[in-house]
Amino acid sequence: MTAKEDIFDRLGRSAFRSRFRLGQKERAYAEAKGRDTIAAHARDFIAARLAPAHPRNDGRQTPMRGHPVFVAQHATACCCRSCLEKWHHIPPGRALSPDEQAQLVDLLMCWIDRQMTVDPRSHS
Repeated sequence: MTAKEDIFDRLGRSAFRSRFRLGQKERAYAEAKGRDTIAAHARDFIAARLAPAHPRNDGRQTPMRGHPVFVAQHATACCCRSCLEKWHHIPPGRALSPDEQAQLVDLLMCWIDRQMTVDPRSHS
């Protein structure tokens, strides 16, 4: 099992994490903007809101909805530094490396890609 498969497996067993789905508005936004733009937004959000050693408003910096990346951040436990520590074993109090940021963006985009291929009426 790859590291990404492992995290998706663990997240899938969490009642809280597994309840997240892209809503109609987030899906429409992702379709309208395209994958490259959404990935650029993910990079920007991670760099500004999660990568600093002590992010502003940590624990409250990621809205629950309104953008596909925000939903993905909660679904994948990439929403705050305490979730990064608990789920991804990334310690708080130090800035995220460029490699860590890239791995988180990859995870977010993988989750979004999966959501975009699921029928929104299903609960899969």
